[in-house]
Amino acid sequence: MANQTRRRFLENTMLATATATAGGLMGQPILQAAKANKSANETVRVAVLGVNGRGRSHINGFTGVENCDVVAVCDPDETVGHIKGVENVHKKTGKKPTYYQDLRRVMDDDSIDVVSIATPNHWHSLAAIWAMQAGKDVYVEKPVSHNIREGRVMVDVARKEGRVCQAGTQIRSNPGVIEGIKFLKEGGLGELQVARALCYKRRKSIDHVGETPVPKGVDYDLWLGPTPLRADVPRKSLHYDWHWQWEYGNGDLGNQGIHQMDVARWGIGADTLADSVISFGGRFGYVDDGETPNTEMSIMEYGDKLLVFETRGLPTKHYLGGDAGGNDVGNIFHCENGYMKCSYTSAVVFDPDGNEIKRFSEGDDSYHYNNFVDAVRSRRVEDLNGEINEGHLSSALCHLANISYRLGESSDFGAAPAGLAGNEFAVDVFERTKSHLKDNNVDPSQVKFAMGPKLMVDKKTESFIDNAAANALTTREYRKGYEVPAQA
Repeated sequence: MANQTRRRFLENTMLATATATAGGLMGQPILQAAKANKSANETVRVAVLGVNGRGRSHINGFTGVENCDVVAVCDPDETVGHIKGVENVHKKTGKKPTYYQDLRRVMDDDSIDVVSIATPNHWHSLAAIWAMQAGKDVYVEKPVSHNIREGRVMVDVARKEGRVCQAGTQIRSNPGVIEGIKFLKEGGLGELQVARALCYKRRKSIDHVGETPVPKGVDYDLWLGPTPLRADVPRKSLHYDWHWQWEYGNGDLGNQGIHQMDVARWGIGADTLADSVISFGGRFGYVDDGETPNTEMSIMEYGDKLLVFETRGLPTKHYLGGDAGGNDVGNIFHCENGYMKCSYTSAVVFDPDGNEIKRFSEGDDSYHYNNFVDAVRSRRVEDLNGEINEGHLSSALCHLANISYRLGESSDFGAAPAGLAGNEFAVDVFERTKSHLKDNNVDPSQVKFAMGPKLMVDKKTESFIDNAAANALTTREYRKGYEVPAQA
């Protein structure tokens, strides 16, 4: 161990636990590499797609992995690509990567081993599919898809092409949470009853300005990709605020919340979609160009277990500890003999009276990048902590919830809706949501909310039972030249 860091030692010793908790992976064959396997002292060459936001974390992550070089960056915005991409890598490593404006040129570059995707959500699946079809391994940001069907196709392509594909759900690699989930699954608190996920993250208005010009230096055709072609930007800012418009993003449930959705499903031990879903909420407190809800509550059933998700974009009270900015993000697992709270890197166990009885800690994003590169070298899909099928299932749960919300009927806040009747946790969520709005000077009696239908899910086909309107939202119309294939 003399030449091993504590971090890598912990990562290696946790590997068996991590793979044991990953549903649907055991028994997968060793992948065949399109190129010869790389030894630990050979360089893995990485291209990062999208470097304005999360892509900068990808640059930091991969430049921090031993014998791993970021050799190319790609962004349809030339200014972003050069300043936040090329110059950023150069400052960190002393080497200037190649800049590509068109991601298709990245796929054509045979010297690239790995494509790391941090584009807007509407590009995630198609970019990953193109990269794997070009013989490259892929690290793709969450959510791994913009809709359910394209996520499943991406998984199938990974299997067909024999590629290593990791979802950017980095909590999966943090030893503190791995140990906590292991404790939970081994019955440390008795039977699990409810898996709660909280995304209480302050999101301010994006303003109400309508269409704005496309910034100079942006290839907007490439930025739009699979979405409909248009001449303007339907909001004030091209970057980031796309999260709150359905054509491009999936709201905070599919942005921040996908992490907590993934941990909730992990704790339940489910390797399928839920049996049912029902969602309600709205966009409260301001009027802007955003379409997605800033307040959304979703309840899913897994047999006799519930998965309850709460998204709040207005300031809120703390349940997990929170921070000075009013953010409170994480998970709570309610069990027959106590409960467990999870953050990004830790899991804390409590008895029924709220007394702490056990704590697991350790982790940061570097574990996930190292885990991915190790799997690129080993060619073993089961070495991945966030293998693409896991990323697909958790992303698809977010899509399920959003579909129920989008089909919702305008309703008055009053008594709990009939769709929540008989569900103690669901009614509690509804009443707390009303209190939350009042705390933010939003009078529930003066606003409407969308009450989605309860949708039953065919877990085998990953579609809805007897609901054509819901099934229509499991995919989208793709622009010519940017189609996600119908199958792998």
